[in-house]
Amino acid sequence: MNKYTITLAKTCLGCKKPSCQKGCPVGTPIAEMIRLFLSGEIKTAGKMLFENNPLSIICSLVCPHEKHCEGHCVLNKNKTAVSVGSIENYISDFYMNDIKFEKPQPNGHKIAIIGSGPAGIALAFILASKGYEITMYDGHDKIGGVLRYGIPEFRLNKSTLDLVVQKLKQLGVKIRPNIMIGKNITIDDLFRDEFKAVFLSTGVWSPKKLGIKGESLGHVHFAIDYLKNPSVYDLGKKVVVLGAGNVAIDVARTAIRNGAKEVVVMYRRGAENIPAEKHEVECAKIDGVKFDFYKEPIEFNDQGIIYKTTDGSDEQGLIEADSIFVSISQNPNDLIVQNNKGIAVDDKGLLYTDDDGMTSRKGVFGAGDAVTGARTVVEAVAFSKRVAVSIEEYIASL
Repeated sequence: MNKYTITLAKTCLGCKKPSCQKGCPVGTPIAEMIRLFLSGEIKTAGKMLFENNPLSIICSLVCPHEKHCEGHCVLNKNKTAVSVGSIENYISDFYMNDIKFEKPQPNGHKIAIIGSGPAGIALAFILASKGYEITMYDGHDKIGGVLRYGIPEFRLNKSTLDLVVQKLKQLGVKIRPNIMIGKNITIDDLFRDEFKAVFLSTGVWSPKKLGIKGESLGHVHFAIDYLKNPSVYDLGKKVVVLGAGNVAIDVARTAIRNGAKEVVVMYRRGAENIPAEKHEVECAKIDGVKFDFYKEPIEFNDQGIIYKTTDGSDEQGLIEADSIFVSISQNPNDLIVQNNKGIAVDDKGLLYTDDDGMTSRKGVFGAGDAVTGARTVVEAVAFSKRVAVSIEEYIASL
């Protein structure tokens, strides 16, 4: 057993009413997890974590812990919060590598999951373990969605995702990669083929553009596209990232690791307004990423970015750059909505659902970023847990 993890666990006060659990979107029983761990019952702790959150092994790595569990720890008042993420990851990693899931007896109900990001994987685990026959469809060659193609390797080792895929297959989940449901195969086709419910978790993969002159030039790229396969880009020495959300920070840190000598995050507001998690910003600074505030791009040219200041001086200038990344959020892909009738979306193109995840089309459910916009992995899991209940109730009513 890891001595360092034990030391971290012993800092927990074992609160009777743990505020850390209240701060977690899926209500992870952290105090009980640590109690079991220190009592030598690591497998029991791992089982409890998995049943509460099928993506515990991933959330423990990529969650904004300072915002959720660790941010609510009572030790924040005088000391350092319990390192919940590190402890949870040790336990979950042990459990997932140790357990071999048995495929349950099929209950005769087929469910299609379109999109294999956090929401889709969570739902697949929950319902496959109850005997539902799950088929997952994804446009990429491997499943994982944003976990595989939107989070850098240094934050989430892809071998962890491969382990998750292995466990899904043990439960009998069928995976159909390299297919975009919407045009050639439609939702009507899925219902024709006796799927009882369809779950949409296609994420937000369409990058928003700035709409300024020069955005089609060869050295201007979209951040979310870069993260899918950074090694194919020739960035040059100086890189400027426009925007300061979590994706922008991931791009900046990835560019540093892929040979860029200078990486600058340019943001139209001040440091206190950065939307990215504070911990990620601190890590970026340690990596050598620089920040340039109160500048807004108005045009791209072969030399770099023409900008205007936003601090009231309204000056203009040029920041030279070999490569530029636009990172100002993403929109959902509208392929499914365009080619399938009866699925309503809001003015941002996000799926409209009720509180239980049912879309405007009977039997079609949605969750994750395609419904809420870009959120955290753990929030997607929490939503999928609610929708899983709704899907079961719907199928039982047929």
